[in-house]
Parts: sequence; C-alpha cells; structure tokens
Amino acid sequence: MIYSMTGYAVQQREIGRAVVHLELRSVNSRYLDLVFRVADDLRQFEPQLREILGARLARGKLECRLNLQVDAAAGTPQLALNHALLGQLREAEAAVRAELPEAGGLSVAEVLRWPGMLGEQRIDIDTLRPLVGELTEAALDDFVASREREGGKLAAAIRERIDGMRALVARVAPRIPEVVADYRARVTARLREAVDTLDDERIRQEVAVFAQRVDVDEELSRLAAHLDEVERILDAKGPAGKRLDFLMQELNREANTLASKSAAGDVSAAAMEMKLLIEQMREQVQNIE
Repeated sequence: MIYSMTGYAVQQREIGRAVVHLELRSVNSRYLDLVFRVADDLRQFEPQLREILGARLARGKLECRLNLQVDAAAGTPQLALNHALLGQLREAEAAVRAELPEAGGLSVAEVLRWPGMLGEQRIDIDTLRPLVGELTEAALDDFVASREREGGKLAAAIRERIDGMRALVARVAPRIPEVVADYRARVTARLREAVDTLDDERIRQEVAVFAQRVDVDEELSRLAAHLDEVERILDAKGPAGKRLDFLMQELNREANTLASKSAAGDVSAAAMEMKLLIEQMREQVQNIE
C-alpha cells in the first residue's frame, strides 16, 4: 500500500467549557520531522504526542497543533476565589508586618489581581492525558486515511507512466537487431573506403567492437526488470518512497545509456520520451512515504 507524505486531519473534544483541539498536517520530507505547536499549559503532553505519532509514521514533515480553547458561547464564566492562596497571602502579610509594623497592607484590588487568585473553574491538566491520547489516535486514523487516498492517486499516476515506458521498450526492442545490422554495414563500408589494406577478418573484428557499442538489448532488459520491481513495490506493504527513489535513479541511468548508445533516430527519440516519463514518476515518488 502506497501512502503519500501529504496529509491533513483535525479532531476536537469538549471538556466542560473548553474544547481540546488537535490538528495534523504534513508535507514531504526525507525523514520523519515532527514539529509541535502546543499551548504552554499543554506542553507536558508533547512527549506523549511524539511517541504516538512516531509509532505510526515513517516519513514526512508533520506539524502537530494542540491547544485548549474556551467556548465563548457557553456563557459568562464563573470566577472562583483561590482560598488556599488567600490564606497564604494573609499569613505572609502578617509575617511582614510583624517585622515592619509601618508597612501598608494589601488592598482588595491588589489581592484580586494577585496571579492565580481568580480563575475560571479550572480543568485539571493531568485528567486530560487519556483524552489527548484518544484524540491523537482518532486524528491519526483520519490522517493516515487521507495519506492512503492521496497515495492511491500517486500510485495510479506512476503505473500510467510505467505502461508508457513498457510501450516504448516494446517499440524499440524489435528495432535493435535491424539497427545493429545497419550499423555493421555502414561501419564496414567506411572501413573499406578508409583503409584498403585491412583484410576481412580484421574488418569483422573492428566492426564487432563498434557494434557492441550500439547494442542496447541489455539496457532494455534492465529497464524492463526495473519496471517490474517498481510495480512490485507499489503492491507491497510498508514505506516505499526511498526504494522507489533509488529505482528512479536506476531507470534514468539506463535511459541515459540507451540515448548515448543509440545509432538510430527513432531509438534516441524513444530514450528521450523515457527520460521524460521517468522524471514525471520521480516527481510523484518524492511525495511517497
């Protein structure tokens, strides 16, 4: 199964007046590159997120956004006085005034503005851990499904170009014996005209050497084998991007050799068409996990 490295998913869960929001989006990358955009009060969940994501993904630059949003439509929040903190302030003020009797006392406004004194009915962050895990798994399910759908389109595009290359190989292969024979005849004629002293045996030897240079039957066989391997990988399970990228290099190498050794215009043209199809496949492969 082929998976694209491009994907997107979003999940959210309500908890009291707040909504936990998780978003995943990714683009292609040579390795797995996890980037977190996590709200400060949820930063402790980053290792949990990294573990879950890393267990199911192999490649791609993935951005994970996690935040806690207050639901403004739920009405006016109920403020709660932090009585424990208030008691600590009272004791601290008494201790200070025991040492500094002339020191002024805290005003009501100062107490109410004290960090942590007033707050909404707060959510216990520790209780969110199971919820964050559940949310991440649900988002990953959607995310992987989107990658699979995109991967199917990439695989179809590659298969279409494989068919095009097979058609070119099938068109070129029958021409090779004819091309080699014609090349032998032309080289033989040129050698006879250029060097009258060469005997027939020496001419045959020289022609055989030159003919080997234009015989591309081996390159066509390797092209066909590489195409078979590409299709096998497309049908296999697991990450395939790196293996396919290597095969694109090998296909391109054989197409270059075919173009350089060709002694016929139509074979050279077919080699150039192959290189174009290989480059199109390479573009698709760059986005495969």
